[in-house]
Amino acid sequence: MNQTDWLRELVEAALIGVVVFIAIQAAVANFRVEGSSMRPTLLPGHYLMVNKLVYHQVDTGRLGQIVPFWMPREPRMVHTARAPRRGDVIVFNYPLEPERQFVKRIIGEPGDRVVIAGGRVIVNGRRLPEPYLTARGATDMHAVELADDEYFVLGDNRAGSRDSRHWGPLPADQIIGKVWAIYWPRSAWGLPQ
Repeated sequence: MNQTDWLRELVEAALIGVVVFIAIQAAVANFRVEGSSMRPTLLPGHYLMVNKLVYHQVDTGRLGQIVPFWMPREPRMVHTARAPRRGDVIVFNYPLEPERQFVKRIIGEPGDRVVIAGGRVIVNGRRLPEPYLTARGATDMHAVELADDEYFVLGDNRAGSRDSRHWGPLPADQIIGKVWAIYWPRSAWGLPQ
């Protein structure tokens, strides 16, 4: 191998490395749990891997301008995998201070009506089963009707969580991604329930 071949291979390897790095940064985020609002599911000091692509949205109107011989009947935003849904543990930008990131569980989806009576969460007239809770608390909250782009999020540690009960529904555009796995400490490895 001469010097030119060696240099070309080095440049190709560096470019592949840059592309892989960018792809990983676009698809995955790391998050460190700092508070106790998600106890017992997540503990302070847990490091999380967050899937940013699962909720990614695509503008079909714009895509129709790029893809030849295809134009959507009704241009709109669609999720590439799926929309966030009840029970998902997510990381998001705190609406009152967007530079801060929180982790909570989705309780209400767009269009839902959420009420809390005696610590029991009622969504669309039905009591929500919450097997992940160790203490329910005695919170009461008037009915909240969620708009088409809003979610209702709560911490699993209801007594120690500042969440949608305090600052209102979470706008969909503030969601960063779904918690995929706990990767540190090793004793906690796994998927959140």
